[in-house]
Formats: sequence, C-alpha cells, structure tokens
Amino acid sequence: MPRRREHAPLIALVAATAALAAGAVSTGPLLFAGDRPLSDTGSVAGPGTDPYAGSGPGSESGTGPDAGTPPHRVTAPVPATSPAPFPATPSASSPRPAIPAPSASSARSFGLWLSTWSAAPTAGLTEAPPGDGPVRRTIHNVVHTSIGGDAARITLSNVFGTHPLVVDHAVVNTRPVTFRGATGVTIAAGGQVVSDPVAVPVAADADLVVTLRTPAAEGPVTAHPRGHQTSYLEDGQGVRRTTDWRYLTAVDVRGTAAAGTIAVIGDSLTAGTGSTPDTNNRWPDVLADRLHGRYAVVNAGIAGNRVLRDGTGVRASARFDRDALDVTGVRTVVIALGINDVQKHPQETDPRRIADALRSLTLRAHARGVRVVGATLMPYEGYRTWTPERNAVRERVNELIRAGGIFDSVIDFDAVARDPRRPTRLLPAYDSGDHLHLNDKGYRRLGSSVDLANLVAPVSSVDSVGQALSDRSAGQPSKSVP
Repeated sequence: MPRRREHAPLIALVAATAALAAGAVSTGPLLFAGDRPLSDTGSVAGPGTDPYAGSGPGSESGTGPDAGTPPHRVTAPVPATSPAPFPATPSASSPRPAIPAPSASSARSFGLWLSTWSAAPTAGLTEAPPGDGPVRRTIHNVVHTSIGGDAARITLSNVFGTHPLVVDHAVVNTRPVTFRGATGVTIAAGGQVVSDPVAVPVAADADLVVTLRTPAAEGPVTAHPRGHQTSYLEDGQGVRRTTDWRYLTAVDVRGTAAAGTIAVIGDSLTAGTGSTPDTNNRWPDVLADRLHGRYAVVNAGIAGNRVLRDGTGVRASARFDRDALDVTGVRTVVIALGINDVQKHPQETDPRRIADALRSLTLRAHARGVRVVGATLMPYEGYRTWTPERNAVRERVNELIRAGGIFDSVIDFDAVARDPRRPTRLLPAYDSGDHLHLNDKGYRRLGSSVDLANLVAPVSSVDSVGQALSDRSAGQPSKSVP
C-alpha cells in the first residue's frame, strides 16, 4: 500500500489545537478506573491552582527545525485519499501472517493498553529564546500509529532537562488531556509523567497530532531529533516545521484487537536514516503493516547509538529498560545494534565484548518474560570509517550471533542486505548512497524479511542463555538457544 501521508490534512488539527490551547475545558479525567497512574516523577497542578506555580499549594509533588511555511489551511486529520487503516485481522483475500491470533484472555472486551508509538529521548536540545527571557511554545508533535484504539494516553519526559518543565495544556487530535484531573503538569528535571486516559478514537497506520504548550520553557529540551517526520513548532517568531519530537516519548491506546507490543531497539538503521521523510518507510513501519494490527510495533532507534558506550543518546545497555522493557504491553524486543560499536570512534576491537553485551540484554528481557529477537550486522564497505580490520570484527560478531546462545531467534539482515558478489558491501539497489544506510527499498526489504512466526513464539528459558554464557566464560562452545 502507499505509505506517504500528506501534510495538508494535518493543518486543521494544528490550527484547532492551537486554538484549544488558549483555554479548553477538560472533561472525563477519570474515564477508566484502575489504569496506569501518573508517574511519581512529576507534579500536577490541582483544580483551581495556577499551572505555572508548579509544586506550590494545591499541587502534588514528586521526585522526579527545518524552516518552512506555517500551516494555514483547515482540513481533516487524515487524508480522504489515504488508504483505510489495516483491519484488526486480515481480510479473507489477504495473506494471513503466520502468528498466533490474540486470545480471548489477552484481548478482553474492555481492551488492553498497548503502546502504539514511541520515540527514545535522545538529547537535551539547547536553543536561544527569540526574545529576552523564556518564551511560550506550542509543539505539534506528529506521530504515526501502528495500532488503533478508542482511548489514548501520553508519556511526557523531562529526562534531559535541568529545570522543572511546565506543560499547561495538552491535546490529542483536538481532545484535551488531563493529568490526575488537572490540565497542567510540572515534570521534575530527570522525570516523566503519564497522562490520564482520554476518550479519543485513534486510527491504526495513521498520523496523530499531540499538541503540548509550555508557557515558559527553559532548556535543555528533551527531544528525539531527526525523526524523519514533519512536526510543527509555534513560538514568538511564528510557526515553523521541525523534524524533532519534543517531550513526547510514547502514545498508548486502548483496544481489543491487538495482543501485545513489539519494541524495536536499534541505531540509525532502525530510526530510518536514508529513508524518505514523511513516508513511514522505516523497517519497523513495514513490519507493523505486515502484522495487520494484531501486534503494535514501536521504534526505539537512535541514530549513532551503541551498545557499550554512550554517544548519540545513552548506550543501549543503559536505556534498555526505559526504551524497550518498560514499553506498555511489550511481548517481544527486537535488537538491531552493534554496528556503531564496530565503526564509530573509539572502535570496539573485541567482537566477544559486543556479543556478551547483546546476550546480557537478552537475560534482562527474559527476567521480565519477554522474548528477544536479534539482527546480524549489515555490511558497510565504502563508508568513510570502513577498514578490513573493522569488517573482520563485524563478521565475527555475526558468527557469534548465528551460532546461537545470544538471542531467542535471529533475523539475518546481513544476508538480506549484502551484495552477493561483494558481501562486504550493501546491495546497490538498497544503498542510500553513503554505503551504510539503506534507502526506502532497502528498508522495505528488511521489514519484509522478518519471520513473523518467530516474533511471538515462547520465550526461551533464562537457563538456556545463562548456560550459554557460562559455557562461553569457561571457553566451551556456546549452545544454541532453541
């Protein structure tokens, strides 16, 4: 199906949410009893209090850019010409993915909360205010869903902030969002909050606008830069386009069709570097399409991310719980990491250190009852950092991954993407031009190569991977994990 989503249909939503930000009346703060509570790392302005006042009287305290033409036309949230969202289950005429259907116990009549979208917080952006002192900003984060539902809730993060963050108004597709019944929330530096559920229909495989207003934002701004999707930022200088997602790190939905969430943690090859912006051709997007709404897929890729060292974003071994295991409804984690440990300075020269770090992530997932599927490292000869010695490290990491004992199941991206005639290079048809990142065709090929049946198979026992690790430490050959 066509993947492109035009921006014109989002204009009305942007305009409408900007108008609502001037003073909407919140309703239904207690729509669903027993739902996930607000994180204790934020504070909420109580009824009748000044949302600018933070944790003063009447609040609960916790511990916790591309320039472009401003939106100007009013249209529907989703283009009338866009394909309809995927059904919860495939039609009789379409091929059915070879994965278990949601059981009656997992997709109960009142629905499950699952994450339909996420973005790993990457950096604390700093920027000068357009005038003297802090400035009010309205952020229209445009995100692309994997599954739909009849209600939503959002996660806001100030993990890289050094000051409390005040959000005095939040909207999901024109519906106002509350935080423990209040329209404003203060998030402590280093903290995050989860909103109340809001009754708003969320379509699968569609763009969703989450608008946030910060009355006096002070940096650093917690953001995911270069999201390959256009959002909008309003401040004292007007409205401009941006490819950064700000403060928003997750959107959960309540639905009855999907049985769980698949979280993909990776680097730029997962984040979609080289793909066409606003077309949703990242390989996790392609995987979500193939699942036809029966499982959500969220993307925790960070360009430049490594397993063993901090770099662009904190190292994957440090962010694994936050960005993968803590994702709402996670059933499987897909790990596609390691190439930056091989090729970025300072390079990791011991392939066993990379393999052992990946194995340790599997052990942590198994402790939560989560299955782990891992990918081999793709070739990159022709990229500026390639050397025969570093390629030898990459190939040895792949040998260890294929031998078993690291992941429950393996996706051989190396075999899928390499040129059969020159296996140290990407297939030219898949190469974005820099010889490391893929183009749209290449990412579609990766997403199409994932064996759906292996995504949600039973988790291998912790003992099997643990025994493999013990064998490795003792110098014995690793045993394959079933």
